[in-house]
Amino acid sequence: MANPIITKKYRFCASHKYGNQAWTEEKNRAVFGKDYRNHGHNYILEVSITGPIDPGSGWLVDLKQLNVLVKTHVVNVLDHSQIERDIEWFKDKQPSSENILIWAWNEIAPRLEKGTLHRLRLVETHSIHTDYYGPGE
Repeated sequence: MANPIITKKYRFCASHKYGNQAWTEEKNRAVFGKDYRNHGHNYILEVSITGPIDPGSGWLVDLKQLNVLVKTHVVNVLDHSQIERDIEWFKDKQPSSENILIWAWNEIAPRLEKGTLHRLRLVETHSIHTDYYGPGE
């Protein structure tokens, strides 16, 4: 029997600005358009965990523990930040959804006590979301 997957959603607001300091302002504007200016999103982060079900509790992960982990190491760090300026990991990286998920995976996966991180999904707008299944996928 395959293990179930449980998904918990978290919300945070953050701003960012795309740009490459090695490029001219004209190239930055051509590549990034209006996103070359500082702007923000109301993000939704979906954290999906898989693993065997604990026979005593019937759960594959303790959601209270997961909440503490994700809020402490991801949501509270990102919330109301300007990502590329406030979070050291992004100092030389674009604050894209793709990079946010790689950073978040590295914050969550090694700290899980039970279960395995299966997928992260970051919803940026009503029409854009990005999925990440970890470095091995």
